[in-house]
Parts: sequence; C-alpha cells; structure tokens
Amino acid sequence: MSPLTTLTLAGSRAPYVVLSKSSSFLSTNTSTLPVTLTQRRHYAAPARGKGDVVARQGFKGKGKGQGPDGVPVKREKKLGAFLPLPAASLHHSLFKTDPLNELKLPLYRPEHLTTHSIGTAMQFVMSKNDAALKFGLPKSMLLEFRILSKPCSVVRDVTVKAVDKLDEASQKSSFETRVVFTGSPGCGKSFALLQSVEYCASRDWIVLYVPRGINLVNSTSSYTYDLRTQTYLQPAFSFQTLQRFLSVNQDKLQSLKTITEVPLERRAPIPVGTPLTDLIAAGLREQSVAPTVLSALLEQLGKQEAYPVLLAIDDFQALYCQSRYRDPHYAHIKSYHLSVPRLLLDYASGSKTFARGAVFGALSTCSTDFQLPLELREALAIPHDRSSGPYVKRSSILQWYSRGLQALPVPDQMSVQEAAALFEIWMKDGAFVGLPNDDAFMSKYAESSGNARQFVWKGLLASLAS
Repeated sequence: MSPLTTLTLAGSRAPYVVLSKSSSFLSTNTSTLPVTLTQRRHYAAPARGKGDVVARQGFKGKGKGQGPDGVPVKREKKLGAFLPLPAASLHHSLFKTDPLNELKLPLYRPEHLTTHSIGTAMQFVMSKNDAALKFGLPKSMLLEFRILSKPCSVVRDVTVKAVDKLDEASQKSSFETRVVFTGSPGCGKSFALLQSVEYCASRDWIVLYVPRGINLVNSTSSYTYDLRTQTYLQPAFSFQTLQRFLSVNQDKLQSLKTITEVPLERRAPIPVGTPLTDLIAAGLREQSVAPTVLSALLEQLGKQEAYPVLLAIDDFQALYCQSRYRDPHYAHIKSYHLSVPRLLLDYASGSKTFARGAVFGALSTCSTDFQLPLELREALAIPHDRSSGPYVKRSSILQWYSRGLQALPVPDQMSVQEAAALFEIWMKDGAFVGLPNDDAFMSKYAESSGNARQFVWKGLLASLAS
C-alpha cells in the first residue's frame, strides 16, 4: 500500500485521505502511529448520462437537486396544518355522537337578542362571506371553535347592552359611539366584540373587523417609509384588509359610489361616481397603492348615509403601545407613525367619523408586551395597577387619541344561568369527563370563580387530562 491511501467512510460521498509513515500501515499497530484525516474538497461526483435519474429530495419528490433535464429543482416547502378528518374516516365509537346529546342551538339572530334571551346559548350563522371567517378570530377563540362542533356563544347582559348601543348608533355619527369593552382577563371581552360584529353583519351594516390588533404593531408585516405623508406604510396588511373587506361587504359596496375625487400619487385619480368596488380594485391591482386606497375607502364610507358602518378592533390597547417596528436608526417607531394604526386611531379618537356608525374595541391581556398604557387607562377610568402620580410622564398625543372613549365593562363573573348554558354546550360536545350533575357544575364554577375562560379551559377541558 502506498503512503497515500484513499479510504471511503461509510455514509459519506467524499473519500478521505489517510497519511501514514510506511507502506505497511495496515499491518502495523495503528495505536502507535499518528494518523491525519483530511477531506478532499475537490472531489466531484462521477458524470451521469442523460438517461440516469437523480433522486430528488423533499416532499413528494420535489426538492433540491436536478431533474432528468438537468434543470435545478427547488425544495417544495410545505407546512403541516391541523385539519379535521372527514366524517367517513371516523369509525370508532368514540367519535359517534349520541342523538340525545347532539348540540342543537337557536340561531344568533337580531330578533332573539332581548333581555329574555340572557343566559341562552346561540349558534353563529357562519355564511360563506361571514365576517368571522374572512377577517379571522382571536387565537383563543379560534381554538375553542375548532374544538366545538358548532361555533356558538352565550348571550349575556353585556351583549344586550352592546346591541342597544348599536341600535342607537345606527342613526348617529360614530363620534358619539366609541365604546371599549373592559374587564378582567378572561371575562369575555372578545366574545362580546364578536357578538357585536355578528349582530351588525346581520342588520346590513358595513363591517370592518380587526381581530388581532397586535399584528399591526408587532413588526410581522412589511413597511415602507412614505415621504409624502411622513409615515410608515403597511402595504401588505392594507392589501389583505381590502381583500377581506370586499368579500364581506361586496353586496352593499356595489350600490355605493365615490362622493369626491380620490387622488392617487403618480396615477390617474379616481373620478366622482366610481363604484366603491372599483376603488378597492385599484388597491388590489397594485399593493403599493393599498394603504392610500384603504384610507380613501373609509373616508368615502364616512360620508355616505345609506348604511351604518362598524369599525371593530380587538387587542385595542396595542394601538396605543410602543410598536416593535424600527426606523433606520434602530429606534422604535411610534404606533401612530404607522399607516394602519394611525388610521384606526383617527376614527377611535373622533378625528375622523362615519356619518352613521360606531367604533367598538376590546382590551386584551394575552400579550405582556402590549399592556394597557396609562393614557388609555385614565381615559377609560380603569383603576391603576402601577404608580400614576402627577410626576409620571404621559404622552399628550396618546391622550388626544384616547379622548371621548366610553368604557363598557364586562362582568368579571358569569351569572349561574350563563355558566349553566356554557356547561351544557361543552357537556353535549363530550368535553367534560365525569358525571354531569349539579355538584360537578358548581365545583367547576367555584374553582374558576365564575371567570368564563377559566371555567372552560381550567375547569371543563382540564377534566380530559385527568
């Protein structure tokens, strides 16, 4: 054997060179000889003919490598998703529903929302273009609806109060109805906001629903600086909002037209009398124009009086918090310097209004990075949880944007009647393991202290893990 011997290690395409002191390396005691392994970087795979087939890496035969024609193939990246199995594939008796315990609920209709319906569970009518399906839902609520066989909620006293406010707001300017649901964590603020959205959608309102306001300020979408407005535009988020807004309200928007001319930078302006669907189409043709079109669309909707408009924002406090976006100097960008949060804050503060309509918001405590700021807390008359003396610094701009907001408190505890309706929903869907009697119900109600979220997740669903 020559002093330079080539060995190929198992599991490796490239051979390794073994340097030894003598030609009798393999017959001597290897423990006393120094051995150096160096990889040959210049090694190339043997040439293949045109008829040879090279295996492709990745999912379903697609990935990095070369095809038979020698063209590089990119890896196809697919992310898994939790999707329900078809009913035909669920043969086990565990998945069979007892007809006696099948969840049958009345539909969530405006005519049913009276004081007599408090404590009644109702099923949401999720049509093809429903606002909750198109705009999305808060994460915790989405998980509950995926577990339940039908999307539903319990009508509470705060639901009826919100409906009464919306009925009054349908004939008044949105400046007079700017409401924020407040309350302790898990009391049901997001559900109350969704109930308001579904009510308005069924009463022929034009609805714009933002279920996750934190996504506007947590630096998860692209942004560009606009020299004309001196703000940071969010074209991707504006584009998606226009798409969803059109699919939810298309029937009503077809009958509405622009009242004033809409200028577009470096493009022909949108003339007076253009259908609002065509105005939205201009923003969908080019993503860079979407922020301007979204602002112009809300301005045109604010001048018409044919339909009332509801602007609903969950995670409302995030609009008043420090954003996670950075400027070229790596300093945090103020939330009101971003195009979409600034647009929503204009309507929340009353700087811009709808001729008929309302602005509803809901506070959220799901993220510790976006807690309720002092300026908004004082505007809503919420008790302080930290030092708030006269020497604590306050932002005059945030105080301006929070002026005139009305707090609509959601009770920290459900009534026994409301909790009983919620217990019956999860019991019929098989989420509660155990004997469903009065003792089990009262024990879970006492453990959660009547809190809606704790009653479901730490009470009823926790029984599945025991």
